[in-house]
Amino acid sequence: MSKYLAKILGNDQESLRMIAALSSGAKVKISDIKYLASNKVFLLSVERMSKEMEQDDKKINSILRWDFISKVKSKNIDQSKQENILELLSIDYLKNKDDYEITLIFNNNAQIVLSSDTLECRLEDQSNI
Repeated sequence: MSKYLAKILGNDQESLRMIAALSSGAKVKISDIKYLASNKVFLLSVERMSKEMEQDDKKINSILRWDFISKVKSKNIDQSKQENILELLSIDYLKNKDDYEITLIFNNNAQIVLSSDTLECRLEDQSNI
């Protein structure tokens, strides 16, 4: 069986929906959530279950990366508890005038809202666990 590593660029509704579907249920440690303000990059290191090919129930380390992020807001996430694990439930976005508002929805009513003038997300697998 060959090793399958996904690398998906999301810059429209369809590709973002695919990234959201592949990432649904992914586990994220709070310490693995990073906003690099000077680079306008938002990163999530996630552990997700493989949903592609015939690799069901295989855990994969992946990076979710958003570029051109101008602002990040979180709700119901205690950033002092770096070891806590969140489950990513879905990714939503809407366009307000010139900006996109991307909402990452987690369990326990936690969420992160990203503001950007461009919709650009990448899902890149790192390795199988």
